[in-house]
Amino acid sequence: MNRRFSRVESGTDLKDYFDRGDNASRENRWNFEVAWEVANKVGGIYTVIRSKAYVSTEEMGEQLCMMGPYKEHCARTEMEEIEFPRGNPLLDAVNTLRSRGYKIHTGRWLVDGNPQLILFDIGSAAWKLDQFKSEMWEKCNIGVPHLDIETNDAIILGFMIAEFLEEFRNCAIAFSQNNDLNPPRIVAHFHEWQAGVGLIVLRTRLIEIATVFTTHATLLGRYLCAGNTDFYNNLDKFAVDEEAGKRQIYHRYCMERGATHLAHVFTTVSEITGYEAEHLLKRKPDIITPNGLNVKKFSAIHEFQNLHAVAKEKINEFVRGHFYGHMDFDLDKTLYFFIAGRYEFGNKGADIFIEALARLNAMLKHERPDTTVVAFLIFPTKTNNFNVDSLRGHAVIKQLRDTINNVQQAVGKRMFDTCVKGHIPSPDELLQKDDLVKIKRCMYAMQRDSMPPVTTHNVADDWNDPVLSSIRRCHLFNSVHDRVKMVFHPEFLTSTNPLFGIDYEEFVRGCHLGVFPSYYEPWGYTPAECTVMGIPSVTTNLSGFGCFMQEHISDPKSYGIYIVDRRYIGLENSVQQLSSFMMEFSRLNRRQRIIQRNRTERLSDLLDWRTLGIYYRQARVKALQAVYPDYVDESSAYGSRSNLIFSRPQSEPPSPTSSRHTTPAPSLHGSDDEDSVDEETELKELGIK
Repeated sequence: MNRRFSRVESGTDLKDYFDRGDNASRENRWNFEVAWEVANKVGGIYTVIRSKAYVSTEEMGEQLCMMGPYKEHCARTEMEEIEFPRGNPLLDAVNTLRSRGYKIHTGRWLVDGNPQLILFDIGSAAWKLDQFKSEMWEKCNIGVPHLDIETNDAIILGFMIAEFLEEFRNCAIAFSQNNDLNPPRIVAHFHEWQAGVGLIVLRTRLIEIATVFTTHATLLGRYLCAGNTDFYNNLDKFAVDEEAGKRQIYHRYCMERGATHLAHVFTTVSEITGYEAEHLLKRKPDIITPNGLNVKKFSAIHEFQNLHAVAKEKINEFVRGHFYGHMDFDLDKTLYFFIAGRYEFGNKGADIFIEALARLNAMLKHERPDTTVVAFLIFPTKTNNFNVDSLRGHAVIKQLRDTINNVQQAVGKRMFDTCVKGHIPSPDELLQKDDLVKIKRCMYAMQRDSMPPVTTHNVADDWNDPVLSSIRRCHLFNSVHDRVKMVFHPEFLTSTNPLFGIDYEEFVRGCHLGVFPSYYEPWGYTPAECTVMGIPSVTTNLSGFGCFMQEHISDPKSYGIYIVDRRYIGLENSVQQLSSFMMEFSRLNRRQRIIQRNRTERLSDLLDWRTLGIYYRQARVKALQAVYPDYVDESSAYGSRSNLIFSRPQSEPPSPTSSRHTTPAPSLHGSDDEDSVDEETELKELGIK
């Protein structure tokens, strides 16, 4: 398989630098990564920092240290508390700050890579808040409202980290002089505005440390998109100070903008966020640092196909229970589409997803009446409890299964006893009247007059709920005639869920298509997770993931990445495009879907941190060269991945030329049971010209 991946030779891979910090130690180079979400699960940045920890430690080893706030409820399970070894400048700096009354926890993060951690107890420095605010006002003219607790915490953390880094630099210089080492070169990498306060303090105090600032989504951008504005077409027209003031986030916006302009190197996670930052924060990013994942490869190349089949059967079980009494569709001809994420109805594209499903419903009725699409919407919101009708359905289906299992055992015993006596049993001998009565009772219990529920829970204030209101408007009520069935699950999936009984990852594996037509999505982990699990997905050219795929793949659709245009065409045209993509996918037969899943999974290497981590390394090197002009990156000769482009997939012969004459007659083309995927006619099979 590896020779197919021509992209491996087209640029540098971070694996080239995996020496557990040997090179960094020789150069006396240190890297500090600062974020509010270090060992503190709050939002999506936690996933970024956590998943990147392994490749970061493989590259930097003990020269890497991650820093953030100490939150006991998270740290208790995320951190192993250990003191740094004696003689280490990290320990000297920690002890210096502890002597000032600060509480600092050190140890290892309990994730892949086990990076070193320093967590700061914000409460221990709260008594200096007024002093910190006064310095912010005197040096930056940024005033902070007294009652903004989140910003107060960010200021305290930022000043504590800046003081620590200043002390560490002094200790590292003394340590280097005493041990005849090169002068220390230090990079501090800050994520988002909460951590950016530390960067502002470092620069205003003129501390010689290279700084990198990464914004994963601009503050003002998220607020403006939530307000139903035509955001991307008016980016250059917003009066940013006025808009931030209207939303009472002007002080936060100033901190974000200050960190952006004071950083030696400014990065964003995608081209679209860079365009946003250029207009709202008034600085163009120096480097784009896309988000990756820790991709786990299975020993068998097609193992993910088996995992898909196993997970799909678990979803089938849910569907049988939810739609009991109205199972007018064949599960073998049923496709599972889903959308999931934070409940931001417009930003996540749930509005156009439901509208496109209504059009898909009409097209399926006309063209493919034997195909059914079950669309899952997984958005957590307030609920009163599970829907009684949905729970009843699962109980009835379980009772039917248990009854048939008992009858099956009894029939098997009678068949064995009769055959032992030398007779062939008749149907009447096997299935007795009592058995038929039991089965009929269960089947009659399955009958119901009402239509299957649209939601699995009783949603609080359901009449004003945006998803349910949109479903009502589009008349998607799960009737017998509907070829698109709706399931709104207003809760995240876990293995303890009494309806599904599977976690989110397994659910994704069991679905056929993830649909994420987001309007505001700086990166987009949900389609990225689909990709590494071999599940095709729909994204947009307004999401970081979609822009990344457009840039690095010449024909994303051939790899199962459907990109809806939400930037250059009107909303109506975007809905039409999305519905046509879903219809196009619904026309694929099982063999074609297998081929497409294999192609999608091939992209997992592209999204691995071993590939994407190189951009973070380039940002650090650029920052070091800005502060230490004499610094030369010895490994820079390897080049860059910036020109990495995936060509359209090229098919290969199914077997070596020398063995073809001994090959048996070929299988029928287009067979649904065919499991081979690397045929010369793959493009024709997928209907790609």
